[in-house]
Amino acid sequence: MVLRCHRTVFSTCPLSVPSSVLTGGGLRRRQVYAKEIARPRIGLTYPHKCLHFSFLKDLYVVINGGVKETTELLKQRFDHILYTGSTAVGKIVMEAAAKHLTPVTLELGGKSPCYVDRDCDLDVACRRIAWGKYINCGQTCIAPDYVLCEPSLQNQIVQKIKETVKEFYGENIKESPDYERIINLRHFKRIQSLLEGQKIAFGGETDEATRYIAPTILTDVDPETKVMQEEIFGPILPIVPVRNADEAIKFINDREKPLAFYVFSHNEKLIRRMIDSTSSGGVTANDVIMHFTLSSLPFGGVGSSGMGAYHGKHSFDTFSHQRPCLLKTLKRESVNKLRYPPNSQSKVDWAKFFLLKRFNKGKLGLLLLAFLGIVAAVLVKAGYY
Repeated sequence: MVLRCHRTVFSTCPLSVPSSVLTGGGLRRRQVYAKEIARPRIGLTYPHKCLHFSFLKDLYVVINGGVKETTELLKQRFDHILYTGSTAVGKIVMEAAAKHLTPVTLELGGKSPCYVDRDCDLDVACRRIAWGKYINCGQTCIAPDYVLCEPSLQNQIVQKIKETVKEFYGENIKESPDYERIINLRHFKRIQSLLEGQKIAFGGETDEATRYIAPTILTDVDPETKVMQEEIFGPILPIVPVRNADEAIKFINDREKPLAFYVFSHNEKLIRRMIDSTSSGGVTANDVIMHFTLSSLPFGGVGSSGMGAYHGKHSFDTFSHQRPCLLKTLKRESVNKLRYPPNSQSKVDWAKFFLLKRFNKGKLGLLLLAFLGIVAAVLVKAGYY
């Protein structure tokens, strides 16, 4: 078998993806990146910069563009397409790929749940959740989207995350150089609308002029409200009270399969049960996001959160074709008479013997040894007489 690298791969991806794709698929002959204009400015320039100072610029093409450019590229024929983004656009990409029967890898996101068990170190758990939720102002596809916990833990989680946020960003979060802004006005208004009618336990401040939305925690969130119907992709953390782990599992399974699932607990059996009882693209126990950083683990979604995976060798496998190759000689043609016409019952019987019985090398070896033993016995007996 030969691994044949795809010559042309179309990838549309944000800042964090190019390096993982390039390093995993480094033997690709040609890679095309299409970037949406709506992405952060650094996201637009990053692929150019990372390719400009290396040999990769001779192997890869980078196109900064938006919907128009991406739509035109999707009309072309590629060996593989990688898309990261929303489920809605993922369906468009998959439909376009179907016209050429092009395989796709879709990393689509979704509402990644985070279950906090009462048997855990809340200080550490809340610190890690706060980091994963508010990094890049919540605009990461695997940020913990909402928290599931017992009602008795809700106020403690709010308080501990509140303290952590002030430690990370200071008393005046808006002036912190480490706290980002929402990428554009459209998404700012979308995220702001998710606060309507909610019980805000912390944060909630917004500034349209600078697209600032403060780190926010919502409590006693009704699962039927708008904030629980779509991926937040912003600095809002809803807390949904559940009675126990079983109810949390049911809550997760009643919804679309997420890109990531997080669980915090000292109880290893509980962690294993929650992993076995749910489905998600990936899992991190007692932390968030970190499974994404390991090139040894495949990264991708399942169901509405995507299909396929990449990172490290998994990228190489994704962007390669396993090409079976059989190399034979032109000798020993007499052996092939069994498969050539005219046919006969004898040929059929031999074909059944070799094909239907499916003898492996070990069994054939034993059969040959037994046959030689019989021949030897016959010769010895003949010599005796």
